[in-house]
Amino acid sequence: MTSSDHIFILGISAYYHDSAACLLKDGKIIAAAQEERFTRKKHDASFPGHAVDFCLKTAGITINDVAYVGFYEKPFLKLERLLLTYLNYAPFGLSSFLKAMPVWLKEKIFLKDLLLNELNYKGKILFPEHHESHAAAAFFPSPFQRAAVLTMDGVGEWTTTSFGVGLGNTLTLDKELRFPHSLGLLYSAFTYYCGFRVNSGEYKLMGLAPYGTPKYADIIRREIVDIKPDGSFRLNMAYFNYCAGLTMTSSKFHRLFGRAPRIPETPITELDMDLACSVQHVTEEIIVKTANFIHEVTGETNLCLAGGVALNCVANGKILQQTSFKNIWIQPAAGDAGGALGAALFVWHRYLDNPRCADEVHDLQAGSCLGPEYADNEVVSFLGSNKIPHYEYSTDTVFSAIADLIDQGKVIGLVQGRMEFGPRALGTRSIIGDARSTTMQQQMNLRIKFRESFRPFAPSVLAEKARDYFDLSTESPYMLLVAPVTSSQIDHGSQLSGVAGIDRLNVKRSSIPAVTHVDYSARVQTVDEENSPFYYKIIRAFFNKTGCPVIINTSFNIRGEPIVCTLDDAYRCFMCTDMDALILNRFIVLKVDQPRKDDYTKEKISQILD
Repeated sequence: MTSSDHIFILGISAYYHDSAACLLKDGKIIAAAQEERFTRKKHDASFPGHAVDFCLKTAGITINDVAYVGFYEKPFLKLERLLLTYLNYAPFGLSSFLKAMPVWLKEKIFLKDLLLNELNYKGKILFPEHHESHAAAAFFPSPFQRAAVLTMDGVGEWTTTSFGVGLGNTLTLDKELRFPHSLGLLYSAFTYYCGFRVNSGEYKLMGLAPYGTPKYADIIRREIVDIKPDGSFRLNMAYFNYCAGLTMTSSKFHRLFGRAPRIPETPITELDMDLACSVQHVTEEIIVKTANFIHEVTGETNLCLAGGVALNCVANGKILQQTSFKNIWIQPAAGDAGGALGAALFVWHRYLDNPRCADEVHDLQAGSCLGPEYADNEVVSFLGSNKIPHYEYSTDTVFSAIADLIDQGKVIGLVQGRMEFGPRALGTRSIIGDARSTTMQQQMNLRIKFRESFRPFAPSVLAEKARDYFDLSTESPYMLLVAPVTSSQIDHGSQLSGVAGIDRLNVKRSSIPAVTHVDYSARVQTVDEENSPFYYKIIRAFFNKTGCPVIINTSFNIRGEPIVCTLDDAYRCFMCTDMDALILNRFIVLKVDQPRKDDYTKEKISQILD
């Protein structure tokens, strides 16, 4: 069959943050990637030209073979919201208006023409709404034939939260909340106030929350957000500045909590910890109430989630624990990058009315490993041309060699298979280590990742052994559920009483301390052989050697950089850190053997972080 015998649909998200491209072939996802991985600009918002080229190359086609392009939102609706918001707050917000409008008048208002020119494309471009794209990305790749669908983020065009029902190839969104009342923006406001970057630091706030107490939750409910029994809410906009200003919070917000926003990189205080804990509790309350209401209204037993708020894996775990939904499925690329996938699937199923097949067990996202990969001959060529000392193993012996390195306490960069689509490293672009180590968390944070010491790491566990270590009622292949560590693995002799704040990090809490957060929870990745054969065999070899089926998994990057994509990205990151070994397919590179360590200095690291 030739390319003309197939229907190719290209999905694109761009021009806000985390731009991405996705390609469908006859409705099947065959490639997807974020632009940041190619440009090395974290959260790159520019047109995803490199990602588009990758998708087309993977399929062996040109843009002329693409039947439809789906863009993840409606630009004119977004412009309407911006203009009406500025008018409502006039004359306040003039500086923000003057900053935003030139970009719109020059480019975004003519977005269709801009896309046609960037793609050199003459076909049809379709524009589903932002939350329609999120909903499509949530439901259509899911394993369910029918499910309730919930989308929550900062804001699309007007919508900030929506829910509806997916059935077969149909998808309807029945209810919504509208800007400026947004759970995503509420969480981002506290992210900003606690000194982290909006649209990238929210997961830091979530990681900080267990170090504090929810002492401000009642104040937040009383003063800032009015929560209804059905989970709907209204924000008191007097506390916020995002509608018309250039900051997230207002002076009234600052007076409420007794200080200005924390300056980034200054010490984290008890107030920051308690605010993080408090807003996390409020967020969980809203999400659980919303999910319970959706279950009551729809009667569905399955729930699909997308939108940036769906990356709050602690809240996702509470949905399983505290609602009547039996199963949930969360889009791995839940944020705006996943909008590219949703737009393409919306075109295939809703616009073209093509059926979908769901078996109630397997999702359609192929483990979200949809990016570039490198064959052994490409690895050999890379190592040879750069004169990199290395060891070659057979496919039978490489796994036990990696397990030996983990058991020796080595920190290992791992590149194998197709790069992950979404913000989580799932074992193809990961840094891995021994979860049993009492020092590994701090070592990885400070010497490898160059990031805050409080940040937790995720466990990767053999799927069949997960319940021996975690109170988890379902599989979690995409690292989007937090679950308690089982009582049998907890060190009940550990003394947390009287230990406060960040100092709690130094207390051994379980048999796998490097991945047990201070509240005895973990962000779990269950690994099965079908979706992740190479990674599964590493963990299985480690289990056979040590009796422990759990290792550390964190993304292969340092602070300020996107996850590595290419072999060169991986080697550079490996050499700029204190990693001990680099795995490229079945080839192992050891730091002690490398002859050019001085070429990768701490000065280069500081340049990266700048």
